[in-house]
Amino acid sequence: MIAYLLNLATLATVFGILAASLNLLIGYAGIFSIAHAVFFGIGAYTGAQLAILFIPDVLLACLAGGLLAGALSLCLALPALRVRGEYFVAASLGLQMMAVTLFSEAHVLTGGHGGLVGIPLPTLFGIDISAPATFLLFCLLVLACVLLAIRMLMRGSFGRALMAIRDSESAAEAFGKDVPRLKTLAVALGCTLAGVAGALFAFYMAFVNVESFTLEQSILVMAMVIIGGTATLAGPLVGVLLLLLLPAALSFLPFIPATQIGAVQQLIYGAAMTLLMIFRPAGLAGQSTGRR
Repeated sequence: MIAYLLNLATLATVFGILAASLNLLIGYAGIFSIAHAVFFGIGAYTGAQLAILFIPDVLLACLAGGLLAGALSLCLALPALRVRGEYFVAASLGLQMMAVTLFSEAHVLTGGHGGLVGIPLPTLFGIDISAPATFLLFCLLVLACVLLAIRMLMRGSFGRALMAIRDSESAAEAFGKDVPRLKTLAVALGCTLAGVAGALFAFYMAFVNVESFTLEQSILVMAMVIIGGTATLAGPLVGVLLLLLLPAALSFLPFIPATQIGAVQQLIYGAAMTLLMIFRPAGLAGQSTGRR
């Protein structure tokens, strides 16, 4: 039981980092991306390959995965500079579908549908941190650093400029804000953090394949952010806890067949998002005064 709870807590911590990174785009910059799992996958594959081919240092893997995901975020930033609203959502959907195909077919880099297996146990400066409690502690430290960095950035001029763009891009331009540069930086930062989460995920699972980086994963992370509350630090964490604990809770209900848990889970996700948009658009942890 303790091992199960430690594993669940580690997974929640990794997805907390991922949800916080998407909240940076959705909540603070107003960029609704449904391709976030792409950069989560880039970080996971990069970290896994680094560990398999060179050294299983989890800090180096996080840095490499984050940097590559941030560099490749230009694929998402370019559409964000040219289109907005539903047009950007459509563009990010195309990126997500293209990336899944590449993940499936690039066997040398990703292992194809079979994925990458045999990822070594994680180390930190040569010290083994593969024990569940130790790895959870490291993930919690990374999550704390991510939340602190986001808090500091959003309280500064960069954060205020992003929120001005979110509220009215035309007004932000009229006040002299460099909208293209700010949006590109926001996308790069969000995707970099997603890559860090991906590297941790690869070490946690000791196996990665394309099934973890599909459109369904992107929608799940978006649901975590929206249900928990956008533009808040606590919101994504609340959403992660609710949506990760839901499958575990459903498995204890005897009247739901094991084969139908996934369908029931998706039904609950959809109903929760619909009701929240009607009655509490700011999310569970957000301000209840309506749209910001």
